[in-house]
Amino acid sequence: MADQTPNIYPFMRFADADAALEWLSRAFGFEERVAYRSEEGVVEHAEISLGPGIVMFGPGDPASQGVYVAVEDADAHYERAKAAGAEIVRELEDTDYGSREYTARDLEGHVWSFGTYRPEAGT
Repeated sequence: MADQTPNIYPFMRFADADAALEWLSRAFGFEERVAYRSEEGVVEHAEISLGPGIVMFGPGDPASQGVYVAVEDADAHYERAKAAGAEIVRELEDTDYGSREYTARDLEGHVWSFGTYRPEAGT
C-alpha cells in the first residue's frame, strides 16, 4: 500500500506573520504546530492545524498564496515542470531547513511550490 501521509499543503503569506499566528488561533481555533523564527524573533515559517489539516505560512505579500507539494525527487520534478513549459518563479534551491524546492506558476498563473520538506504528522 502506498504511503497515505498527506503531501499537499496550502500556504499563504502575511504582512505580519506573528500577528497572524496569534489571530488565526484566537479567531478560528487553529493550533500552532511549529514556528521557526529569525534571530530577531520574527516568524519566518509557521505551521498551524485544525484537526488533521495543516496550513503553512510566513511573512510576505498577503496576495501571495498557493499550494506546497512534498515530492521525493525535487530535481526530477523541476526538470519535468520546465520541460512542460511551467513558468519557474523561484529556481530549484536547497533551503536552510533541509528542503530542496522550487516554485512555479501553472497555465493560469496559480502558484505551486514543490520540495522535499514534509511537516511531521502529529507534532
